[in-house]
Amino acid sequence: MTGPDKKKLYPNKNIKTVCYISNLPKRPNVEIGEYTYYSDNQNSPEKFYDNIEHHYEFLGDKLIIGRFCAIAEGVKFIMNGANHRMDGITTYPFNIFGCGWEKVTPAIWWNWDEEKIFNNLEKLTSEAGLDKLMK
Repeated sequence: MTGPDKKKLYPNKNIKTVCYISNLPKRPNVEIGEYTYYSDNQNSPEKFYDNIEHHYEFLGDKLIIGRFCAIAEGVKFIMNGANHRMDGITTYPFNIFGCGWEKVTPAIWWNWDEEKIFNNLEKLTSEAGLDKLMK
């Protein structure tokens, strides 16, 4: 007994709703073990990556799925990009919008105490003030 060919996209050529997702085009932030399959009766299983949400390369997180896993239709992988920091003065994800904001993500603000926030309210609530804080 040899089993299905782990290098083929469809382990059974007669069943096009199940595919070995390790044979889909590779992504640098996704690792999938051999023989792991995804089954989808509604959409092509080749659209597996559509089920990985909020997965941004610039965050550096990686989805790792082992060997011999069975992933059912409707399963969603919610990655770190869905999280918003809760330990600062804002939950707004400045860094994901780019245009300079990613360089000054409010990490400098996360540990501000109440007095420092109060003393900088004008800067925090105006565009010109934010520009000054970001320099």
